[in-house]
Amino acid sequence: MARNTICLWYESDAESAARFYAQTFPDSAVGAVIRAPGDFPDGREGDVLVVEFTVVGVACMGINGGPQFKQDEAFSFQIATEDQAETDRYWNAIVDNGGKESECGWCKDRWGVSWQITPRILMEALAAGGAPAKRAFDAMMTMRKLDVARIEAAVRG
Repeated sequence: MARNTICLWYESDAESAARFYAQTFPDSAVGAVIRAPGDFPDGREGDVLVVEFTVVGVACMGINGGPQFKQDEAFSFQIATEDQAETDRYWNAIVDNGGKESECGWCKDRWGVSWQITPRILMEALAAGGAPAKRAFDAMMTMRKLDVARIEAAVRG
């Protein structure tokens, strides 16, 4: 177990979420699946309680804690992509698996976890600042899934 781990609360399906992430993203895997040693408020002895997993090299833990807490946009995974094909692949994997589109490159998976599928060209333009950054930002604000060609055109002016 990593010393610093992101802990995500799931109602009851942490293992399915972890397996989806491991199948979808590189450098991702499912580790230990820990079962409850006794009954707990939203589960029974033997139910999956905790799942250790990695998402693009980031250590995570999913806990099946019940319906008390929901995911929201205050936490998201930001996945940097190299091109439109990679952007499409990750976006479509999330959205087509029961997820939902949002604005500006954000989407939610079917478990409610937010993802930012972000082409590197956008972050590079924003970091550079000036007029190209403003144009790239303005273009992004009109999109759901980010369009690399439109961002590149905006950067060029």
